[in-house]
Amino acid sequence: EAICEAMSEEMRRDERVLLMGEEVAEYNGAYKVSQGMLAEFGAKRVIDTPISENTIVGMAAGASLAGKRGVAEIMFADFVTLALDQMMNQAAKFRYMSGGKAKCPIVIRVPYGAGMNMGAQHSQTMYNIVTSVPGLKCVMPTNPADAKGLLTAAIRDDDPVVFFEHKAMYGRKGEVPDGEYILPFGKAALLNEGNDVTIVAMGRMVLFAEKSVATLKGEGINCDLLDLRTTSPLDEDSILDSIEKTGRVVVVDESTPRCSLASDIAGFIASHGFSSLKAPVAQVTSPHAPVPFARELERAYVPSPDSISAAVRKVMNYK
Repeated sequence: EAICEAMSEEMRRDERVLLMGEEVAEYNGAYKVSQGMLAEFGAKRVIDTPISENTIVGMAAGASLAGKRGVAEIMFADFVTLALDQMMNQAAKFRYMSGGKAKCPIVIRVPYGAGMNMGAQHSQTMYNIVTSVPGLKCVMPTNPADAKGLLTAAIRDDDPVVFFEHKAMYGRKGEVPDGEYILPFGKAALLNEGNDVTIVAMGRMVLFAEKSVATLKGEGINCDLLDLRTTSPLDEDSILDSIEKTGRVVVVDESTPRCSLASDIAGFIASHGFSSLKAPVAQVTSPHAPVPFARELERAYVPSPDSISAAVRKVMNYK
């Protein structure tokens, strides 16, 4: 509802904004995110597309060069692989290759993540790949208010933004500001303050980290909890400021460990905040394996509040 509200408000405000993707119109979206939008804005602005991710992103990018502002929905984040040429080699490069004369104001919305028993081909994160591409901005809201504020900012941004919506969080409830609400990119949210350990998390992992923080508080361990909100741009200053205070850090990332966001942030901390560290940087990730289909295996596969707490205790006890 928050995502739908953001898109609808921007489409009312700016007639250049279009929504396009598989089943976004007559079916109200594969996850019912675009409910009612076809009836309000019509089939010329809420467009059902063929099952072709390359076409969806290419159409949005081409429309942007013609003065529109396309919002493209990819049904599963896993399928951005089918649109990577349009994303990486076209949309991300338009402004640079034209010397700033061309803009590509598109938003690519992608439901991502494990936890819904959808199997290895429909449960990946993919945000680590997007974050690595210069020219693409990467956004990951964790609550309804942030979803509205960040999506509004994304639609108004003149650069391509990939907006990650965790499938397991669509039902999460929360207060959402009425009217225009915009959150800036590159500014993490400090959800809890403590002096012992910094926990850096993104997306659904923030919810698990919040549970861990509450458990650890009962043990006398008080944590800073940073919700990154965006991974490109990354709020480097907030990370370093927190580590300077705590000296210990745990990075929580649903991705697999190799070339993950966790490893990237750990490397950044080692390069720029090493003198503040009292213990090695801990990384809590999924294992380097495809996402299991079985419910019990998938639950064990994804980082959990218990695994986060264990990592915090380990850095606290490091000597």
